[in-house]
Amino acid sequence: MASLTYDLTLAGLAIGAAAALTGIGLIVTYRATGVLNLAHGAIAMVCAYVLRQLVVEWGWPLPPAALFTLLVVGPGIGLVLDRAVFRPLARAGSPPAQTLVASIGVFVLLVGAAALVWGTGARSDAPVLLGDDPWAQLAVVVALAAAVGAVTRWTRFGRELRAVVDNRPLAVLGGIDADRVAAVGWAFGAFTAGLTGVLLAPYVRLDPYGLPLLVVEVIAVAVVARMRSLPVAIVTALALGVAQAQLTRLHPEGWAGPLVQAVGANLFVVALLVAALVLPGVGGRGQDVLPVASRPSGSVPRGVWMVAGVLFLLPLGFAGTDLHTAIQVPALAVILLSLVVVTGRGGQIALGQTAYAGLGALFTALLAAGGLPELPALALAVLLVAPLGLVTGWPAIRRHGLALALATLAVGVAVSRFVFAQPYATSGLELGRPAGFEDDRRYYVLELVVLAGCLAAVAALRRGRTGRALAALRDHEAGAEASGVPVAGLKLLAFVLGAALAALGGGLLGMGLRAFDPEAYDPVRGLLWFAAIVVLGADGLVSPLAGAALLVALDAGTRGGVAAAAVGVLAAMAGRVPPLTSWLPDRRAVPGGARGSPGRAVSRSRPPAGSVRTPEAGRARAEAVPASGARPPHAVRPTAAPRTTRPVAPPDPRARPTAAPRLRAHDVSFSHPDGVLALSGVSLALAPARITALVGPNGAGKSTLFDCLAGTLRPARGRVTLDGTDITARAAHARTRLGIARTFQQLAVFPTLTVEENVLLGAEQARRGDVEQSLRLLGLAGAVRHHRAADLPTGILRRVELARALAGGPHTLLLDEPAAGLDAAEADALARILAALAAEGLTVLVVEHDPDLVAGIAHVTHTMEGGRIVS
Repeated sequence: MASLTYDLTLAGLAIGAAAALTGIGLIVTYRATGVLNLAHGAIAMVCAYVLRQLVVEWGWPLPPAALFTLLVVGPGIGLVLDRAVFRPLARAGSPPAQTLVASIGVFVLLVGAAALVWGTGARSDAPVLLGDDPWAQLAVVVALAAAVGAVTRWTRFGRELRAVVDNRPLAVLGGIDADRVAAVGWAFGAFTAGLTGVLLAPYVRLDPYGLPLLVVEVIAVAVVARMRSLPVAIVTALALGVAQAQLTRLHPEGWAGPLVQAVGANLFVVALLVAALVLPGVGGRGQDVLPVASRPSGSVPRGVWMVAGVLFLLPLGFAGTDLHTAIQVPALAVILLSLVVVTGRGGQIALGQTAYAGLGALFTALLAAGGLPELPALALAVLLVAPLGLVTGWPAIRRHGLALALATLAVGVAVSRFVFAQPYATSGLELGRPAGFEDDRRYYVLELVVLAGCLAAVAALRRGRTGRALAALRDHEAGAEASGVPVAGLKLLAFVLGAALAALGGGLLGMGLRAFDPEAYDPVRGLLWFAAIVVLGADGLVSPLAGAALLVALDAGTRGGVAAAAVGVLAAMAGRVPPLTSWLPDRRAVPGGARGSPGRAVSRSRPPAGSVRTPEAGRARAEAVPASGARPPHAVRPTAAPRTTRPVAPPDPRARPTAAPRLRAHDVSFSHPDGVLALSGVSLALAPARITALVGPNGAGKSTLFDCLAGTLRPARGRVTLDGTDITARAAHARTRLGIARTFQQLAVFPTLTVEENVLLGAEQARRGDVEQSLRLLGLAGAVRHHRAADLPTGILRRVELARALAGGPHTLLLDEPAAGLDAAEADALARILAALAAEGLTVLVVEHDPDLVAGIAHVTHTMEGGRIVS
């Protein structure tokens, strides 16, 4: 028994050492570049193939072949990726999600290229580099870790690396060549990937899909180490390797036996799932996905749809009775349509859609085997899989960017390993076609009908109230929440709908192939599907059709791997090449009365007390302010700055009786996660019909107090009350529906929505107010209302944001530096509008650095310093 334990420990150390190498490479690359290199496994696979090619095919001696592979090929791949893919993204200031998609593109490209060059079959003759001695592998790991630690701590390059990690822009200003640091990081990361690949290749399946996925699984060790600590990554890798080896001695009996054995054999997958779903997310909160769509919804001309329809009908007219290849296209299009809902419309990274597609096929097969007809079985399978979308939807509530990508990928890998790859779940399954649709041609027609229905449903979703809310969530999550959008519920809805569509497409694909094929739902295919929909245009309804046709046709008509290589090239260049569907002709909506105004759907009933009333009333109130000396706010021109630039005189606090304060902060304190105290016992009362200004130096705590009042932050101590009711625990969207509206220092408009749709969103989510009066009040009721926000200048967008806040009929308006980015004329117009709003009875809080604006509009001014109100 002791001998068996020792032998298993040695085997576990060998596995753990390879995983530790992966962790070291990922951490160094991430710290030097800020990129989570999901292509690490693909680089490992390519290097393993290169070493095999040199030794087995070309007869090189192993030592020089290994040195060439590890010191030239591996680092060379890293340097090429740095120069060709990631350095341009870094210089352009691309968000982390865009670099993540680029790394996925590199992964897909390398997998496709390997399939083209070496084929898709597994190789069992990879050369052994260090023999079977795990201590040699462990010594390599420790030596590498020690070298990295020494370089980081005691060399000039190490100091530069730490500076770039802490603050890249500041390091560049200090004269550090951040590009050189990133290049070294990429070269070293690719070297460790190559070393991992050549060490693992003799003991695992060497093929373009198996080895990359195996390396992806061990990303867990880097995530556990928070992408920073090399010792934690190494210890975690070795512990998991040894534990996984020791668990192989377990042979439990009963129904749970196979599952327990599967868990024991895939402990790194379990660790990845736990690290991605439970531990704090990597990368923090940032932009979730790629830049928003380049064309508005429904802008594709009818001619393009007609061409697509003809192409999808062609197999019925020109093909014979065998449509084995063609029947895969509509089913795959439905799966890709699920990514349009989740990623294109909802703005969430989804790398695990293969899990839901495969579960749809599996459940359909199981239900059909139980005696249920195929079509009802498919419908029931969709209903069963849809709630499982909560598995990835729930983490999405609190995870963003890299963390969300890892969570969705972990779910896809776990389902593949613990369900699809296990005989207890899939052995002996057969999947037929519905009665009456056994013929390929009839089944293809059925698929087209289902696809058309799904396209119509998603198109309706995109046009409706929920569609606008999803677009707002994608464009600017904080702005959507401030507009009253229930962000958490909407994310769950997107993932549930995405899971349902993926399950429907997966079931159709399985019935079309007449079998449940686990390889059709491999997690690597999930990365390929995601990359394909991104490069084609994630928010376009044409994209799933084009993507499915290209993926199936390229691999069926040519050698396997062509589709992956082509999609990979485009995805790797996603930061510089626009989505392919953006090149299609753009059918823009015609301004004016050519279409109905969505604002008509909102009630025109009298708004609640304290809200903005009719323009006529606003005019009367504005003219009643004796010191304004300016035109009424409704006269602001829609496409140019107002001509009048006369200053607004300071208001007289005694001109109107002060009502009791509605919104209050009571001894509010707040500390940032790093321990810095931002607020210390701050109390503030905001009264109706008064403009209260907060001024003070940067870092005084103004924005933190503002966010505590708006609900974006929750104070550590103290309370926030509205009319005496404690609302401290209320979320931002809930406070919006209570009548507390806000704007942002950085513009929070939704660029893919029109001006009118932006304003309509505020009225819809607050369930009150009037779109038309808000548009007229801010001078946006003309032709500009039909323009997309992405096409408009800052001055107009500031008015759009304010109009959206007012459209909900708020009683309290919180404005965070509303004059940022405005010229003098625009700031003057803003001052007149705010004076009129206060005259209407609104409670207004302004955080502003412009002393002239504050002096011209504020009834009460508070100065903050060091997290306290000092005057």
